[in-house]
Amino acid sequence: MLSLRVSLSPNSNITLTNRSNQYNFRTKVLATTTNSSSNSYNAAAMELGRGPAVALPEGLKLELMPKHVAVIMDGHRRWARQKGLSVEQGHRAGGEKMKVLTRLCNQWGIKVLTLFAFSTENWTRPKEEVDFLMELCLDLASSQENLDEWTRDNIRFSFIGDKSILSKSLREALILREETTKSNSGLHVMVALNYSGRQDILQATKSIASKVNNGHLAVTDIDNNIFEQELETHRAEFPEPDLLIRTSGEQRISNFMLWQLAYTELYFAKKLFPDMEQEDFIDALKSFQPRERRYGGSQKI
Repeated sequence: MLSLRVSLSPNSNITLTNRSNQYNFRTKVLATTTNSSSNSYNAAAMELGRGPAVALPEGLKLELMPKHVAVIMDGHRRWARQKGLSVEQGHRAGGEKMKVLTRLCNQWGIKVLTLFAFSTENWTRPKEEVDFLMELCLDLASSQENLDEWTRDNIRFSFIGDKSILSKSLREALILREETTKSNSGLHVMVALNYSGRQDILQATKSIASKVNNGHLAVTDIDNNIFEQELETHRAEFPEPDLLIRTSGEQRISNFMLWQLAYTELYFAKKLFPDMEQEDFIDALKSFQPRERRYGGSQKI
């Protein structure tokens, strides 16, 4: 398993190799600033419920930061083809960039990060690619190095999607990581694995229908809050994303969190996900911060 250590120090390198080629790419990391004294900045962070360790890049305002960011990580295969690498190397590079993004969101005080890792439609891809992706997920979930980092950084992991058809070893690894990090109170990372927004709505509907049929719930009691408690994202403190980032230039949401994205701000990046650098994520946040979110009303909320 490749290892990338990023602690917001100068540039870090990743080397991907196979029998016929080698490719090096650099992950750029920018300096951060609080734009005020440490004590007053941390006090503001605590007041906003973001904890005392928030350090934002220059140009971002703490009070305008999204609480929940969702990312459709797109473009791994195209990235690999452009670099003359295998599809597997593209996915591995994306896995490393996912860990970088997790660290950045944790440092920036974002409360929830949801990553679309594998959709129910992705099973139609070549078996060799799917098998590799499942092994990559298993490596990420079972790595003791990753667990040590998540524990040190107070990061909580959970996994949404249908786990029933995953391998026993992968299911067990996911359950173990959820259990071992559930008490962490920092960034909550939700990884969408074998996930479908339509299926999420469907399973929630079936669960409510069953409760009505069993007499545990009256039809007249069903409202948005009841429905949202049946969605897989109910475990998050902030289940609805404030900002959705999709990479690779595609401008669609691809069956991802269809209920939860009702009032989410959208940002479409042209870069492929493995090419995304810290400044690209900062650009997405800068695009989000001046937007007025009216939720169907006439005034900003």
